[in-house]
Amino acid sequence: MDTTSPKSPARRRIFAALRSRAAVVVLVVGCLGTLGVAVTGQAPLPTGLQFIQVGHWVYNTASQAAVHVDGSTGQVDGRASVPGAEQGSPVAQGARSGYVVERSRITEFSKSTLTVESSRTAPAPEEPVVLEIADGPYLVYRNAGQVVRLGDPAATVPAGGPLSAPVATSDGTVWLHRIDDGSLCQLPRGAALLACPARLPQGHDGALTVVDDRPVAVDLRAGLLNPVGKDGLGDPADLGINLPSTAQIAGNSVDGRLAVVDPDRGQLQLIDAAGLLKGGPVAPPVTVDLPKDGKFTAPLATSHTVVLVDEAHHNVLSYDGRGSLKGVKNVPGQDGKVRPALGQDGRIYVDSPDGSHVLVVDGKDGSADDVNVDEQTRNHTTGTTEANPPAATEPAGPADPAPPAAPPAKPTQPVAAASPPGAPRNVSAVAGDGSARVSWTAPAANGAKILRYRLSWPGGSTTVDGSRTSTTVTGLVNGKSYVITVAAENSAGRGAAVSAGAVVPGHAADAPRVTATAGSGGVSVSWTTPNLYGATLDHYVVSASGQGDRSVTGTTTSYQGLTGAVTVTVRAVTRYGGAGSAVLTGSPGSAKVAVATGPPTVKITSVRSTNALLVNVNADGKGGAATCQASFMGVTSPWTPCSGPTQLTISNVLWAGAITIKVTIKNSAGSGTDSWTGTPQVTTGGFVFWFFPALLGRKKRRNARKVRRDSHAQSGL
Repeated sequence: MDTTSPKSPARRRIFAALRSRAAVVVLVVGCLGTLGVAVTGQAPLPTGLQFIQVGHWVYNTASQAAVHVDGSTGQVDGRASVPGAEQGSPVAQGARSGYVVERSRITEFSKSTLTVESSRTAPAPEEPVVLEIADGPYLVYRNAGQVVRLGDPAATVPAGGPLSAPVATSDGTVWLHRIDDGSLCQLPRGAALLACPARLPQGHDGALTVVDDRPVAVDLRAGLLNPVGKDGLGDPADLGINLPSTAQIAGNSVDGRLAVVDPDRGQLQLIDAAGLLKGGPVAPPVTVDLPKDGKFTAPLATSHTVVLVDEAHHNVLSYDGRGSLKGVKNVPGQDGKVRPALGQDGRIYVDSPDGSHVLVVDGKDGSADDVNVDEQTRNHTTGTTEANPPAATEPAGPADPAPPAAPPAKPTQPVAAASPPGAPRNVSAVAGDGSARVSWTAPAANGAKILRYRLSWPGGSTTVDGSRTSTTVTGLVNGKSYVITVAAENSAGRGAAVSAGAVVPGHAADAPRVTATAGSGGVSVSWTTPNLYGATLDHYVVSASGQGDRSVTGTTTSYQGLTGAVTVTVRAVTRYGGAGSAVLTGSPGSAKVAVATGPPTVKITSVRSTNALLVNVNADGKGGAATCQASFMGVTSPWTPCSGPTQLTISNVLWAGAITIKVTIKNSAGSGTDSWTGTPQVTTGGFVFWFFPALLGRKKRRNARKVRRDSHAQSGL
């Protein structure tokens, strides 16, 4: 039996069996290189090993299934039925499970049994970016600013704002760039909170990429490369080329070069990023003209190949690191969105819109092969899976003589009686507000259909239909620990119960009331303690525009060096258990404040009169909130917020001839003044005299005495 040929049936069956029970892992051993080993599902994994997922999963509309394509052989070797999923849904894979990712739900299936295990609601109604990396996969919902880790431990991590395309390094760290404030954040392997050690200047367009396994920020406005580390941005390097804000950058370098699509010029640029960052000799950029009528997605890069997808023509173009075209291949199938994906095995996979074809691009030489998924799935033997490869057949030989007549059939053996079902598997519970979401995997039915599942916990119980594998338990008390057990029932009875880990339901804190006050070159922030719903306050997470999150235990903090429009957000982080228990992040409270860049200025533009003096000014608060006041002979206008053209009113004065007006402006950084001397423009006609306020009061008293004398004369006194 030949097992040496890469496409021999025997070799494929051997590797299919291995994939059903094991994952290929890579162990880094000093500087000696890498060691690939196969580890069975039952064996304990040595520490330090990282899973490298081979092949690629695609959702095939025709078969209503997630189908596995072996990139090395071009063969379909596994299929998990997931009926009803949206066409074009990406399929992500982790160490033990695959996930069909729709806009409204995420369906998990086992890679060993190829059966659906659970389904959950997607955190946002948008198509996420899928990252298949160590401890993943990860789903990054860019508009919603949410990062979902589907691996162990599963987590949903808020980023606090919209994101550009994410990247990842080989240690399993996800790197993110917040578009709104320029923050550069990392989510280390297994972490549940983001750390944001750096940021791009506010208002600068940028993106993240990875060069020599180091995260690098590309500042498109400044034309700079900035290495990113735990201490912030490293020394910048000049790109040496002008790129527009619409430039699309590959998430990985190709032979040390940064692959950039410039849609304005219709070009692919290959920039020597490795040379720039090392400060050594730098090779000149390579410019490749792209087809004039093409519409190209962001480039995908492996160590030696960069791939572009021309959505206008369903073509895949592959180039090497020197810009040489290695091939052009059409993606068969119906019209729609062509989906490229970077595999962990060093290949790039491009799915047709309906999953009927997958182009496999070799990451070393850029060659591409078409896998006809529809045809291979139709010819796939019923019941054949990765865990159950087809039995080998003997080659045809000379016809054998007719067999003797069969003996009489034996009496049918009685069917064994059904027994209670087995114990549910993978029972887990996630705490909610007065509730817990419980999920499990169906156990062995043991001869009879599972009719129902019984869930029980201290103080309560419930049953759900046997077709369900998850439910939400409600009516729980926040702050109380619950252990929930699940048991299956069929016509023969109830099977063994299995418990989930203890959960503590809780209510996240309300939003604090936040006050932000601009000072000289900074912002002072204070807030009230919100309703914690009986939980213990752990700390507050405070963020300001252009700044990373900070942890604060009190109710005040301050920032220096901020200017312009600043938004401050405060969230209370609480827990119901002791140290180490799960935390809840409350609703955000926010406040906005304008911080001046320097003392304000004001210019009096005109003065006119009706029955008061109307002083028009042009005020510049230097980016901060400013107030103005006009004065004339000791009489003043009210302090009035002023920005740009503003009118100030001085009441209860009369005037004649030339007068002098003074205006004062104040903001958090200082004050300024302006004076005006001249004759106000009279808008109501007539000649008006001005008097000191004291003279004006004396005239009013004389008028009052005259009225009293006239009244006495009329009464005969």
